[in-house]
Amino acid sequence: MDGRVSLDRVAMRFGDFTAIQPTSLEIQSGEFFSFLGPSGCGKTTLLNIISGFLTPSEGKVSIGGEEMIRVPVNRRPTAMIFQNLALFPLMSVYDNIEFGLEVRGVDRSARRRKADELLELVALGGSGHKPVSELSGGQKQRIAIARALAVEPRVLLLDEPLSALDLKLRQHMRTELKAIQRQTGITFIYITHDQGEALTMSDRVAVMSAGRIEQIADPMTLYRDPATAFVAGFVGENNRLAGHVTAADGELVTLDAGLAVAVSGRARQPLAVGDSASLYVRPEQWRVGTPDDLRLPFSGIVQAEHFEGAWLTLEVALDSGPTLRVQVPHVVTGDGVDAQLRVGGSCRLDYSPREAVVLPGAEPSPEAGEVADVAATA
Repeated sequence: MDGRVSLDRVAMRFGDFTAIQPTSLEIQSGEFFSFLGPSGCGKTTLLNIISGFLTPSEGKVSIGGEEMIRVPVNRRPTAMIFQNLALFPLMSVYDNIEFGLEVRGVDRSARRRKADELLELVALGGSGHKPVSELSGGQKQRIAIARALAVEPRVLLLDEPLSALDLKLRQHMRTELKAIQRQTGITFIYITHDQGEALTMSDRVAVMSAGRIEQIADPMTLYRDPATAFVAGFVGENNRLAGHVTAADGELVTLDAGLAVAVSGRARQPLAVGDSASLYVRPEQWRVGTPDDLRLPFSGIVQAEHFEGAWLTLEVALDSGPTLRVQVPHVVTGDGVDAQLRVGGSCRLDYSPREAVVLPGAEPSPEAGEVADVAATA
């Protein structure tokens, strides 16, 4: 079953507004592929183009090597799970799962066998006669998946299907969805603005902004080696130190960011002395020590702390001015957290230049998400 999906310079315009810039990409058969980005970035538009609900202004869409532009929605080898699930509330679980098969003329006994198989797959065996209205949110989600799989699509399209669930159930369903995808071998194309969902489930992720793809990579590469300022800010939290290049030694680049000491990191592309650039250091990449540990070059005062269970996120104002977001394990001593990490306490900081990323440009990317912008003011 060939579930390859190919977009060849696909673009979408609504009047004078360009929703999708010319976009080309290849999604492999059997891959769990996600489009990740903020609201309005164009990810759902791309999904609707693949499904056939929208015809692109230009470009080609192919599934399994066959061009799909002139193939209507009901004849494409795809199935879609919508954000609101769109189950039939007055029907039983069996009737919901069998609906697509009945429309295709499959006889009753074959429909029932298929429904029972799918109920076992989604761990709801024996629930076929229940009314949909009696199911929990997670159970409804599984029935929506079973109904979509009943017609044996080569590609399953999922448009933010977990957004209405509570946090615990959402986390549980991430595991369930990935397990179902692996078991069936069907290509999953998933739309989300939740980076946790994308990073947890996906083989590869396309990060989108303003109708264009900023980067396509596996989740670990996106997090550790962002290609653009937008990706650095949108995928996880980051501290941005902006300045200009003072030295370059291979991929290791040194910046003057207006601090007491210079900062260094890995450059993703060649930079020359004098170029404007920004260094990105994630909160958990900072090492925190006591005020007398002079091996750590940065000194600051804890301005605020945010308890997050196993972690503390600290806002540390450096002596030279900027405030960083720093994440450390939450370690409890006899009278609580180490006094040095309490608000008002002093600490010293350092990071490994090999873990930090340097990208060209000193201006933050618009809509870049949770970036602690600590650009030099001097």
